[in-house]
Amino acid sequence: MAADIGAFEDPPAEVLEEAAASFGLLASSARLHLMWALAQGESDVSHLADRVGGALPAVSQHLAKLKLAGLVRSRRDGRRQIYFVDDPDVVTVVRLMVGQLAARAEKAPLRGLRGAGA
Repeated sequence: MAADIGAFEDPPAEVLEEAAASFGLLASSARLHLMWALAQGESDVSHLADRVGGALPAVSQHLAKLKLAGLVRSRRDGRRQIYFVDDPDVVTVVRLMVGQLAARAEKAPLRGLRGAGA
């Protein structure tokens, strides 16, 4: 039975597990940086590797994980694979979280949330 808090009901356990898995993938700063970059627009692996400062094989592996999770998609453009985020809600979540933390960091040093989870 779901608890009714205001106008919101608790989501089913399967939905929470899926959300936790997606957030878990974004817990990697490298993958989050890739998502941030892709939220700005589509890109190929070489450009993403240059932008995030990662080795091409590592960036490719991160993109493969994000793609398997359904957070990014790709399309072929000649010999290049172009990656993009086509879910505006995912883009909104990434932009909101990173944007809020960046704004806070400008005002005061970040408190650091690492290790704050249960």
